[in-house]
This record gives sequence, C-alpha cells and structure tokens, in this order.
Amino acid sequence: MEKQYNVGVIGATGMVGQRFLTLLANHPWFHVAAVAASPRSAGKPYAEAVGKKWCMDVDIPENVKDMIVMDATGDVEKIAGMVDFVFCAVDMKKDEIKALEERYAKAECPVVSNNSAHRHTPDVPMVIPELNAEHINIIPSQRKRLGTKRGFIAVKSNCSLQSYVPALFPLDEKFGVKDVLVCTYQAISGAGKTFETWPEMIDNVIPYIGGEEEKSELEPLKIWGKIEGDEIVPATSPKFTAQCLRVPVSNGHMGAVFVRFEKKPSKDEILDVWKNFRGVPQELELPSAPKQFLNYFTEDNMPQTRLNRMLEGGMAISIGRLREDTQYDYKFVCLSHNTLRGAAGGAVLLAELLCAKGYMD
Repeated sequence: MEKQYNVGVIGATGMVGQRFLTLLANHPWFHVAAVAASPRSAGKPYAEAVGKKWCMDVDIPENVKDMIVMDATGDVEKIAGMVDFVFCAVDMKKDEIKALEERYAKAECPVVSNNSAHRHTPDVPMVIPELNAEHINIIPSQRKRLGTKRGFIAVKSNCSLQSYVPALFPLDEKFGVKDVLVCTYQAISGAGKTFETWPEMIDNVIPYIGGEEEKSELEPLKIWGKIEGDEIVPATSPKFTAQCLRVPVSNGHMGAVFVRFEKKPSKDEILDVWKNFRGVPQELELPSAPKQFLNYFTEDNMPQTRLNRMLEGGMAISIGRLREDTQYDYKFVCLSHNTLRGAAGGAVLLAELLCAKGYMD
C-alpha cells in the first residue's frame, strides 16, 4: 500500500483549481481534505461557491461538492493543520502570492505552486520533473532560509515552455543547443477563459500575451541551471527568443521551433533521442507520469491540437514536422495540454516526485 497524503487546493474555484480537483478525485496517493478561495467564497459549500464558473468537461467531483470553502488568506494555520501539503493556484498580485505561499511554508505546510511569483526566487526549485528533478535538492537550503523543518515552496514553470523545452532539453546533452527561436500559439484556457466568457476570441488571434515572451525566454535558463551553494544559478545558454500569440483554441499550446546546435545532428539522431528519452518520473513509475513522454508524429499535418492534446491523459508532449531549415539547423512543431501538463497535471506530477523523494514526510 502506497503512502497516503491529505492535500489542500488553494485557489480552488479558479480554472486551474478546478482542474486540480478533477485530477485529485481518483488519485491513488492524494486525498483532498481542504479547499480554499477568496473571502467572498469562504463559508459556502464548494458547489455553491464555484456556481456557474465551473468550466471542466466533467461534473464537480462528489468528494468536494459539499466541502465548505475556507479562506485562503485568513485560514492559513487552520488549513496547514489539516493537510500534508497544498497545491496553490491563486489569482492575486505577485507580491501577495509570494507572501501567502511563504506563510503556508512557514506554517510547516509545503506548497506546490502553479503561480509565477516564486519562479525566480533563487532557492525555490522550478521543476519539469522529467528534465530537472535534481533541482529539488535545493529544498534544505530554502528551509534554512525560511526557518522551517517541513515547509518549503516548489513551483512549476510557465505553460508555454512545456511544449518546446522538453523537446530541446535532451538534445542539448548530446549536441549542444545553441540558439532557439520559438513562436507559441496559446489556448484561451491559459488566460482562465472559455469561449463563453471570452467571445471576442472567436475567429480572432491576439498577437500579445502580457509577460509571456519574457517567461518563455528566461524560465528555460533556470530549468537548465545548476545548484551552486544555496541557490539555483540559471544557465547562460541556450539563447531563446520568443513570440507568443493567443489563438482561438480551448486547450493546448503549440510551439513552432527553430533551433541551431553546437554539433548539428542528423534527423535520425534527433528522432532517436526523443524516442528513447526517459526521465525520473518514468523510472519511478509515478502515477501521473506518461509512459512515453516525447511522441513524434510522422504525418505532415500532425500533431493537431484537438486530436493530440489529451495524449497520455494530457501529460505527454507531441512533436512533428522535423526538417532542416535554411537559416537554423532544424525546425519542428510541438504541442502540450496547457492546463494538464502545463498547469495542474504538471504540479501533481511534481508533488508525486517530492513525495517519492521523501520531502513530504
């Protein structure tokens, strides 16, 4: 029998919070013991608090329907006493999120965060579990700074990265990834919206997503970074440049990638790396880990958002159209599910990794 954990979801009424609850409804290790949101939702049964804002394609899980929503900011100590750790996906100002997550951590309640607030805090690991699992080894340094025994914060990276960074990271080891140009085509659920709540997106493309290009260029360097002393020092290469577009798609972020290598590989060598790549989650057989993380499609018109975003429960990466380029060495397209692999699913997988490595004990 695997170890069981009671968990809380902070920001439970938002889109990512809803996705957390659907993923946790039948999780073999994690059981939702607390849901929390803003003071205006607090005190109501969850189904009443979320009301018409519920936007998942499945019903509200029975285990949380009647659960009384707690106050995310006012009930920190109470929630910390009820759970082994929390998932955090709140809609607040960045400095407020930073302070709130530290309050939970200092109440000896680990935080697995979907928020961007702590992504560049030097001793907070930002983890794509298949790629840089070793970054969780910084946690003892963070605990020292916070003055905690159990409490810490771990975060996942931005959803835009999840399509292209997993495809590039394993190639770097063998061939040295030098320069990357990426254009992302991002679903509206990344803004917490549906076509009902954002009808302006129908038959429309918006060539700007606030802060997204900076995240898409800078966050990969922390993923590539190394632990030195009490901090994670970001890498200085590869060099990334990005354009991020909002497109009329419900779920699924696509990336068009152009890449230059230190040592140019053959097409077959690239395909071989993708096919054989396995990360720590696959080795540990974590419950949410896809069996095949990187999947290459040979058809010219694949991957497609609607057809492939749910591959392996929305936790796998789909890649296609790999070919040589006239200015860079190669170009390809890639796809990930932005609220599963890119948000709640990635955070659940990170929590599984932290549990398997003993950080939640």
